[in-house]
Amino acid sequence: MAEHNITGAQGETMARQYLQEKGYAIVATNWRVGKMEVDIIARLEQLLVFVEVKTRHLSPFGSPEEAVDRRKRQMYVKAANSYVLQHQCEEEVRFDIIAITLSDNGYDIRHYPDAFNAVGLYLR
Repeated sequence: MAEHNITGAQGETMARQYLQEKGYAIVATNWRVGKMEVDIIARLEQLLVFVEVKTRHLSPFGSPEEAVDRRKRQMYVKAANSYVLQHQCEEEVRFDIIAITLSDNGYDIRHYPDAFNAVGLYLR
């Protein structure tokens, strides 16, 4: 497995543990539809939360959350729509980002609840 895949898998494990500690129930991980993938789908009370996890080693080239660009957000919204329709979900949907930075001294987890929404993503 490539180094970036190992880092990504490690980050997703850390994110799942973090969410569970915060009271989220994990519904699915690495859920795929076509070429799109959602890292974590979780429930928190009456919310269905789609979580994008970005993990990076400490770097001067920007934070992990900066990698969730407009195209990635659009893909997440499409995947979430497919999931909601396929599973006939009625909960309100929220999109979160969990950014994890790994370093020699440990790690830093930053959770961005309601990081983005579908409004305006397809407007130019």
